[in-house]
Amino acid sequence: MKLVFVIGTGRCGSTLLNEILTKHQDSSYLSSFEEDHRGMLGKMSPLSGRLYRAGHLPLLKRFEHKFKPTEAYGLIRRKVSSIYVQPTKDLLASDVTPWLQNRFRSFFQERYERAGKPVLIHKYTGWSRLGFFSKIFPEAKFVHVYRDGRAVANSWLQVPWWTGYQGPDQWLWGPLNDQQKAVWEECDQSYVALAGLCWNMLMESYETSSAAFSSDNYLNVRYEDYIDDPATWSKQILEFSGLDWSSDFESQLSRFNITPARADAYRRDLSANQLAILDSITAPTLSKLGYADTSSVEQS
Repeated sequence: MKLVFVIGTGRCGSTLLNEILTKHQDSSYLSSFEEDHRGMLGKMSPLSGRLYRAGHLPLLKRFEHKFKPTEAYGLIRRKVSSIYVQPTKDLLASDVTPWLQNRFRSFFQERYERAGKPVLIHKYTGWSRLGFFSKIFPEAKFVHVYRDGRAVANSWLQVPWWTGYQGPDQWLWGPLNDQQKAVWEECDQSYVALAGLCWNMLMESYETSSAAFSSDNYLNVRYEDYIDDPATWSKQILEFSGLDWSSDFESQLSRFNITPARADAYRRDLSANQLAILDSITAPTLSKLGYADTSSVEQS
């Protein structure tokens, strides 16, 4: 089974890349249609790929969202296990039981064979889960999409599913360590600070877990680089994934409105003090990732 995971923290550009890759005619994916429909109707999900790739046609455009790829949390909770859905820590190889391994492999194998396509692509976000899924699927490849943590944190503050507003004792990411607690307290328990800390935690999980991977099965893609040159990066990602560049895919790619317009939206959405807090908290991680050492406040 050729399986490619597209992964990231969430709000990092992974959805855009995943939707582009699954437009490839030789790929399959877990469909929103199957997540929304049970029984025999759900098993018709391979049709989703054809309808999704034809979604630009006038008669189908309004229904395209019904056939898009999904992270399938509800579907995997029902069919496999809840462990994938909202873990409060990164999932490791040691979290894999033989029962879980069999359940996950059977679940993906069934959909891979049903679709009849060379490559199955699946996106998930949050914790890296790299140790967990590489244990279950040693043949899998991983495309990690990452983005400026200040943009990610700002976006989390605006979406309904980010649970940081419940505080670190209630959110999805587990307890803060003593150092993180001290930083949050120094910032008057600012939610902006908490979002920055959350991004640091998740990025650390990717850095730690990916250390054992080679360039053959792990590819880093910086979102800002991708939107600056989507064709070049798409070719590289397709080659990594075992898919060919084609005129059909090039046509599909051209239909996406890829723009860097909101890359720096966080500078407008947050106050000068909030930007300074976010800069301070994310700076070490941003530096590791090669982002310029510039102050949001200075550029506002």
